[in-house]
Amino acid sequence: MGNPADTPPYDDVNDAVIEEWVDETTPYERVRQVIAHTYSAVTANRVADQAHTAAKTARKHLDALAAEGFVTTTPGEHGATTYRRSPESLVVEQAADILEHVSTDELVSRITDMREQLESFRVEYGVDSPEELAVEQTNQALTDTDGAQTEIDPADLQEWQTTRRNLAFANAALSIANAERFVDGDRRSTDGSLTA
Repeated sequence: MGNPADTPPYDDVNDAVIEEWVDETTPYERVRQVIAHTYSAVTANRVADQAHTAAKTARKHLDALAAEGFVTTTPGEHGATTYRRSPESLVVEQAADILEHVSTDELVSRITDMREQLESFRVEYGVDSPEELAVEQTNQALTDTDGAQTEIDPADLQEWQTTRRNLAFANAALSIANAERFVDGDRRSTDGSLTA
């Protein structure tokens, strides 16, 4: 470990971490890291502040990321463009992460399990979605004056929503795996090395 006298003093450890981040990354990398965790629309100025770069530089990189499909843009107040992480890029990232850690056979098995779990929620509660369940519970509370309301376990509601989201990501991962298999097969057949 270095001599403490050689270490510059910082009022806050965050200052040291930020300085190191700025020294070790490019403005593009910092803008991408900031927007990767931005799910509501923000201005280029806000991204620039968080990425420790100039607003003009942030805007240039955000526009490049939008052209790549990583970012979506919308008109903000007074005509300013706002930026946020694109839902499509998040789905692709999650799907790629799943494919990195789970075999296709295991993925198919998990998808089957999640579908069965969702079906059991539908049967148990007599509705097709957790949103319908919440609406039904609210309607029941408003119309039942005798207080005989069916109690819904909040953990079930949350598990239903989570399972549905996870199934969507798993289906996307499986679709990508299948598409890659076909693309790879097409490429091999045009190379003459293999035919599909």
